[in-house]
This record gives sequence, structure tokens and C-alpha cells, in this order.
Amino acid sequence: MKIGIRKEDKSVWERRVPFVPADIRALREEGLDIAVQASDQRAFSDEEFSREGIPVQDDLEDCDLIFGIKEIPKAVFEAGKQYVFFSHVIKGQPCNMPMLKRMMEQGVTLFDYERIVDEQNRRLIFFGRHAGLAGMINSLWALGKRLEAEEIPNPFGVLRQARDYHDLAEAKAGIQAVGKMIREQGLPAAIHPLIVGITGYGNVSKGAQEILDLLPVREIQPEEVSAVAADLLSPKKAVFKVVFREEHCVRPKDPDAAFDLQDYYKNGREKYDSCFEPHLKHLSLLVNCIYWDDRYPRLITLETCQQMWAGGKFPGLRVIGDISCDPGGAIQCTVASTDPGNPVYVYLPETGERQDGFEGHGPVIMAVDILPTEIPRESSVYFSSVLKGFIRNFAEADFTVPFEALNVLPELKRSVILYQGRLTPDYGYLRKYL
Repeated sequence: MKIGIRKEDKSVWERRVPFVPADIRALREEGLDIAVQASDQRAFSDEEFSREGIPVQDDLEDCDLIFGIKEIPKAVFEAGKQYVFFSHVIKGQPCNMPMLKRMMEQGVTLFDYERIVDEQNRRLIFFGRHAGLAGMINSLWALGKRLEAEEIPNPFGVLRQARDYHDLAEAKAGIQAVGKMIREQGLPAAIHPLIVGITGYGNVSKGAQEILDLLPVREIQPEEVSAVAADLLSPKKAVFKVVFREEHCVRPKDPDAAFDLQDYYKNGREKYDSCFEPHLKHLSLLVNCIYWDDRYPRLITLETCQQMWAGGKFPGLRVIGDISCDPGGAIQCTVASTDPGNPVYVYLPETGERQDGFEGHGPVIMAVDILPTEIPRESSVYFSSVLKGFIRNFAEADFTVPFEALNVLPELKRSVILYQGRLTPDYGYLRKYL
């Protein structure tokens, strides 16, 4: 089976690769036949692949198993082939249903990275940490720009967007320099105390915290937020960090019931209400790192935004870094996703409109939906290091047998959304979206 690595064409900003040159060279030395489609926008150039002895070709017509990163245009699919990429169809996303229908018509097999999971439904291949890294860099950059728009001098104004740094090391050095300024000069009174709230504690949150912790950070607990916000005499040479878990964001509707995580996962908003709103007025920056779907209460509703900014009020919350980027989801004022070329907008609660840039009566929303591509080399190296452990099992599978007889690792079999053009049993529910 010949393997092809396709070029990315969903967005001009997508620069990641599923396999980096060094890993492909090692796999070819083990006997796998792998070629790369030519691309002029990858973080790894065609020349870098060629130097490793990897064929670079204009198309992948002679390849049977094709790896990519993002969604693939409908016209590209070739009958009977196998594709592996982030398809973003498992929620029945309307924008991707035409693509799924085309794949069914072509009789292809679809593996989705997002559904390569273990027995506990934990994802095994992901860009989560790198989304968190880039997302926090962008959020701090956006905070600096918003404060400048308010004519408030601040140390964050020297920061750049993640994509404008040469690499992650340079970005981290920039954050550390800001940290040094805060330790030496302190924060301006207009933004003191500066409290950064982070929702979630998984890989995305860990990446975001890795960046924030380069500053002089004092971690506080959610129950301490209001007291810290009221203490104007607290040290100005520190940034306060608070991490919110599920039990800090929701509470049982039954006042006599205790919070139970598994019960919350099972019943969601049927039995739980949001209790996150009181924290919002105390935060300067909110960074959202949680998975959400409509079974659960939102963190911020449009009504909450209207109340916070009503009557010309200016709450302390300047920026929302919505790393999870689920428009209309947990952060309902994330009304649209953005791209690295135009990464932020201001949500205007009084009109429900959005306004590009940093100025306007409402929160700045940073909602880039392909954040890891802003640090493309580092994120690709990590992704490739994990994915290469599965590729031989992909390549040696017999895709002519019935799905029940398909001999691939259980982790891979769970990720098969289409097999020979038909929805597999775990994904039959998608028919209602088609």
C-alpha cells in the first residue's frame, strides 16, 4: 500500500504536516512506501522532504492511503481510497455534511484522528497542548493591544501574535521578558489586580498554563477570586492565575445535592445550572480550554454579556481567549471563529454584532480555530512522533474485507467513521444530519 501525505488547502494559514521529514525517512527505511504532495505553504518545505530522500510529487493518484490535517475539498476524494484527517463531522457539523456525503458516494474509508481513543475514550493523537501554547500567547498579546486601545500603558504591549515569532522558543523568551518587566516595575494601577481565569485542566489548559507560568504568577483558588479582586494593596508585581474545574462552573439544581462529576457528565443541564457568572466581573482575561456541547450549561451567555456591559459599564474583563473555539457554545459571545490573519474581534453586546480589532464596547474575542498552526513546526513534530507509531498498522490492513473483519488496532477501529463508503455502527447516528 502506497502512502501519500497531502497538501493542505482548506486555509492559506494551515502550515502543519501529519508527518515530518525525519520521521518519514525513518519509516521509508523500514520499508514503507511514502510520498509527499508538493506544497509551498508548509512549515517544512518540499526541499526539506527531498533532502531526506522522500519523493515529492504533484498529485497522489498512485497512493492508496492518504494522510492530511484538515478537511479535504469534495472534488479531491478518489473512489475506494482510505483517508485519515480531522474531518469535524462527529457532531453533525452542517458545513461538513456535503463532504461526508461525497465520501460516501465515492466509497471511501475515513479515519478521524479525533476518534483515535483508548478504552476510556481518551484521545491519543492531538494538538491540544500546542493549541493552548499558541492560544495563551495570542490572548496575552490581545490583552496588551486592548489596553493600548484604552490608552493604558502596560508591559504586554510588546508581545506579538504567536505566528509572528520565529518559533516557540522566541515566543517564550518574549513572555519571559514581559515577566521580568512586571517583577521590576509592577503592573499599572488601572489593571491591578490582574486575574487570569482558565477553564479546564486537560492538555489545552496545560499548554496555556505553560505560557502563563512564564510570568510571575500567584495561583489562587476560585473561592478566593472575589477577595483578591477587592484587595488593591496586594502586590502589583504578580499576575494571579485561577483554574476553574467543573465543580467551580456548575452546581446541582437540587440545593441538597452534592456535585458529582460523573453525574454531571451524564445529566448535564438537566440537573445542573451554571454558577460561573459571579467570577466574570473579577477577571481581566478569561481563557477557555474546555470541551462543550449542548448537553451542558454555558459559561457565558449573551444575556450575561448584555448585563455586564449595559448602560455604558466597563467591566474589568477585557479579553476572552476562546481556545476551544466553539461558536455559540460555552462562550456564547464567540459568534464566529477567526483565522491567524484576522484573529480577534470585539463582541458588541448592545447590538449583538462583532467588530474587527480591539476597540469597541464589549470584550475582545480571540477565536482562532487553527491555533497550533501558529507554531507549526513544534506542533507537527509532536503530532508526527505519536502518529508514526500507528502507521504500519494502517498500511498493513486489508481494506477489502467486511468491517467486522478489519484487522487494525482497537484504537484505530474506533476512529473509522466510514468504511467503504458506509457509516460504521458507532457513527450511524450521523444519518440524521445527512
